[in-house]
Amino acid sequence: MEKNDKERKPRKEFNKNYEKKSPYEEKVISISRVSKTTKGGRSMRFSATVAVGDRKGRVGLGTGKANEVQAAISKAIKSAEKNVIKVDLVDNRTLSHEVTGVCGAAKVLIRPAREGRGIVAGGPVRNVLELAGVKDIVSKSLGSNTQINTARATMDALKKQKSRAHIANLRGKKVEEI
Repeated sequence: MEKNDKERKPRKEFNKNYEKKSPYEEKVISISRVSKTTKGGRSMRFSATVAVGDRKGRVGLGTGKANEVQAAISKAIKSAEKNVIKVDLVDNRTLSHEVTGVCGAAKVLIRPAREGRGIVAGGPVRNVLELAGVKDIVSKSLGSNTQINTARATMDALKKQKSRAHIANLRGKKVEEI
């Protein structure tokens, strides 16, 4: 300390555990162990399906595969955040009309419900609808009950939703005319 009589301040700590905070909440829909048979035997990996949403009308679904469960889940979350769609909610609680979504052999029927009814749905359909911010809805799962395809069919049904403003725009009319 001969050159300068001033003491040096310590360097700012670098937080290695820094993670970018996502605006979305996530729910794991399914985790499965998948294997690939090669000449040297079977190689095991994990496949994860995750739904993300902000409970305000935005929801996404993604899948990821990795050698470890946690890595598969983080890949699925990144995939889901890239596939987020906007859902038009009526009174911030339900959908505008009845619709059926299809993925593979899985079909999901979604129908709006009166206020206070709650989410009448099971499994992956409930997870996706809760993350989308839907509060009152009735749904029925038809056909296959595969978790991944049922979740994708729910997303398909939400994509098919059309708001009153969208229909008025397609017809070239005002919302009041419909």
